[in-house]
Amino acid sequence: MQYDLFSSEHEQFRQQVRKFFAQEVAPHVAEWEKNREIPRKFWKDMGAMGFLGFCYDPAYGGVGADPIFRVVLCEELARSMTGGIAVAVEGHNDMATTYINLLGSHEQKLKWLTPCTTGEAVCAIAVTEPGTGSDVSAITARAEKKGDYYLINGQKTFITNGHYGDLLVTAVKTDPKAVPAYQGVSLIVIEKNTPGITSRKLEKIGGHSSDTAEIFFEDVKVPVGNLLGGEGQGFYAIMKNFSLERLVICVLCVSIAEAILDKTIEYAQSRVAFGKPIAKHQVIKHKLVDMATEIELNRALTYQCARNYAAGVDVTKEISMAKASAAEMANRVAYDATQIYGGYGYMAEYDVARLYPDLRSVSIAGGTTEIMKEIVARLMGL
Repeated sequence: MQYDLFSSEHEQFRQQVRKFFAQEVAPHVAEWEKNREIPRKFWKDMGAMGFLGFCYDPAYGGVGADPIFRVVLCEELARSMTGGIAVAVEGHNDMATTYINLLGSHEQKLKWLTPCTTGEAVCAIAVTEPGTGSDVSAITARAEKKGDYYLINGQKTFITNGHYGDLLVTAVKTDPKAVPAYQGVSLIVIEKNTPGITSRKLEKIGGHSSDTAEIFFEDVKVPVGNLLGGEGQGFYAIMKNFSLERLVICVLCVSIAEAILDKTIEYAQSRVAFGKPIAKHQVIKHKLVDMATEIELNRALTYQCARNYAAGVDVTKEISMAKASAAEMANRVAYDATQIYGGYGYMAEYDVARLYPDLRSVSIAGGTTEIMKEIVARLMGL
């Protein structure tokens, strides 16, 4: 199906990104997955190509690109056939640096946003804690003001780029007694090498090239100048950026599912059983049709959400619908592809086998499917 979402400039950008990933990422995916780490050179190369922070002001290394360029980058990341790299880049580009751009002063943006755009620094957003995720108002990490610095204590977990990254945009309670509780939530940029910070890289079932960390803050002294915006503004910024975060996940789900389908069709047309390619057997070709149909339906909703989001329309309900639907769809496509591949689908050397566990996280990260349905229900007046 043809869509008119992308301009000629978007497509030129797509070709640049596609060429870069084909040359600089695809040959190294297996190695990065094995090493559980993305080399720093990759980030610097991304920055040099203009693939990081391109939506930000030129004063901070961007080009002021429109949000649809984010969609293009997400789609091409999906073609790399690894969820880890996609999550790491989007975590930096669309889920962490965005808060510095949204709330930061000119001086803060020069200090932190510029190196994140050039790839000299890697950024993480640290909100989730062992006891709370989507319920941001319930966080317990505290930042106690002591003159010209904050003393931070607490713990974060499941933080993408949290182990090898340089900057932590951290949600903390600056006023634990605030009523309602969300008014006490603030965002503070913490440089990872600050004394009192320790991190542990978590072992996951998938997305191995991306580091995910548990982070501990013990009497961490941070200058008051590291506060983004004012005290109590953190919750509002997090809620605002959730739409972008979830939209990005939708795009990744649709695009990775399509890449899996393409691989599966290719395999089904070459694998022969009972005298003919398995793609000629009704049970297989109907399954492939179902996969293609689900992908196209979710693409249509995702693209419409992207268009409206770029136009400044509040699409919280629709993006929540799309996130719930696309994440579950991607998991079904990965499951069916693995089944069609048979024994080969269980072998780690095949892309579909690697992506099967990678995709399990998309219905959890950025708000679970259940949370998405609760948001939609509330916005429906239920």
